[in-house]
Amino acid sequence: MTDDQLFADRYRLEHRLGVGGMATVQLAFDSRLERYVAVKLLAEHLAEDASFVSRFRREALAAARLVHPNVVQVFDFGLDDATSRNYIVMEFVDGESCAEILRDHGPLSPRDAVNVLAQACRGLDYAHRNGVVHRDVKPGNLLRSRDNAVKLADFGIAKAAEQSDITKVGSVLGTAAYLSPEQARGEPAGPASDLYALGVVSYQLLAGRLPYEAASLTDLARLQDTSPPPRLHELNPDVPQPLAQAIMVALHRDPERRYANASEMEQALEDALQGRGPGREAESTWAADDDTESTRILAGTRATTAMPPRERPRRRLEPLQEDAPPRHRERPAAAPARRRPSGRQPAHERGSGIKLWLGLLLVLALVAGGIALYQTAADGVQQGVRLKEDVQGQVQDAVDELKALIEDNTR
Repeated sequence: MTDDQLFADRYRLEHRLGVGGMATVQLAFDSRLERYVAVKLLAEHLAEDASFVSRFRREALAAARLVHPNVVQVFDFGLDDATSRNYIVMEFVDGESCAEILRDHGPLSPRDAVNVLAQACRGLDYAHRNGVVHRDVKPGNLLRSRDNAVKLADFGIAKAAEQSDITKVGSVLGTAAYLSPEQARGEPAGPASDLYALGVVSYQLLAGRLPYEAASLTDLARLQDTSPPPRLHELNPDVPQPLAQAIMVALHRDPERRYANASEMEQALEDALQGRGPGREAESTWAADDDTESTRILAGTRATTAMPPRERPRRRLEPLQEDAPPRHRERPAAAPARRRPSGRQPAHERGSGIKLWLGLLLVLALVAGGIALYQTAADGVQQGVRLKEDVQGQVQDAVDELKALIEDNTR
C-alpha cells in the first residue's frame, strides 16, 4: 500500500505496533478527524469463516458502545474491499502494554501493580454491568499510557473467535495460561472468568511468572484442580501478605468463591495494599473440604487451626443400688469453743449481771423496811427509832457490800 493509498479510504497506515495470532495492530492516521488511531487488521484466513465474521461484527458493535476511561474506545470496524481485510479502528494509547512492561522492566512494585489492576477492575466492572464479557484479559490487552492511565483493549474479539475451529489453535491455546478452570473444562465464560484472568495478570505483574506453568490445557486443568499456585509473598518478599492473599481469592477454581464483581476485587486489592484484609470474609478454599492458609486469611486476620476443647476429668460415678439403705453422713465433730481472751466482758453479759444485782438489792430493801416497821410497833417509838437507825446501818452496810460486789463483778 502506497502512501497515497488510504486503507478503507480513510486511514493512512504508518508502522506496526504489535502482532498476534489473530491480528496485526498498526498505527494509522485518520485523515477525516486528523488524529492518530490504532487499526487492528484481522488475519486473512479468518475471512474464510463466515460465522466468525458475523460474530465479529456483532461483538465489535457491542464493544463500540462501551465508553469509559479505562476501556479502549472502538471508533470504527468493517471490511476493506481492496485488501479483503476485516479491521477494527480503536483509540490509540501512547504507552506500553503490560506485556511489554514485564518484558522490558520485569515485575512491578506492589503499589504500581495495584494502580494498574485497580483501573483494570474499573473497566471490567463497567463492561460487566453493560453485559459485555472480555474473555481475553491478559497483559497484552492491558495498555498503560504515558500519564499512567490503564485501558482494557480487545473487547468482543475473543467471543467472536470462541466457536471458530480456525481460531482455536491460534487464540485459545495462545492464552491458555489466563483461562479460568471453567473455560478449560469447556464451560461458557462469564464475569467471574474475567476476574480469574485478571488474578493471573496480578500474579504475573508481581511475581514475574505465571501461577501455573503448563504445556497444555490438560496440564493446566490438572494443576488448577489439585493445588494452589506458589505463595506470591514467598516468591516476592516485597509483596505484602494480605495483597498476596487477596489475589488468591481471584484465582480460586470455583467461580462462586471468587469476588462477586470487579468493584469488590478493586476494593480488596487497595485495602490489602494498606495491610487491611478485604471487607468480605475469606471463605475461599482450594478444595471443597480442605481449606488452605492462603484462602483462610483476609481483611488482616490470620486463620488459626481450631483446637479441640480440653476435656475435664470426669467424676467417678458409683452404680445405683436400689435395695441398699441410704447412707447417712457422719456429722462432723463440733469445733471446740473459742477461748475468750481475758479482759472486759462482752456488753450483753455486763448488762445482764447489773440487772440481776439491782433486783436483789430491791428485795433486800423491802425486807429491811418490813423489819423496821415491825420493831417500831413492838418496842415503841423510842426503841423503834433506835432500832431503825441500827437497821438502816445494817441495810446501808449491805448496800455498800452489794455495790462493791457489783463494781468488782463489772470490772
